[in-house]
Amino acid sequence: MNEPVRERLATPLPATGCPLCGGPNGCAPAVSGSFDSPCWCTTVQIPAEVLARVPTAQRGLACICRACAEAGARQAQMDADSGC
Repeated sequence: MNEPVRERLATPLPATGCPLCGGPNGCAPAVSGSFDSPCWCTTVQIPAEVLARVPTAQRGLACICRACAEAGARQAQMDADSGC
């Protein structure tokens, strides 16, 4: 299993674009340069299906945005509800 980015890096990468939609990802650590900055992503669970959509070349280099995370969570819930 891959080690979380936070465990591999001393400081966050300055990647502020979502690798899925190209919009701003709202990553506070990427902007501040410190993992001590509180971020929206620590309060949500991003489905594995959403993370799997990140292009291989960009995995571990940038966070996805809240909109993509929430849309993926809604889709995962709908799939679970429909038995897919």
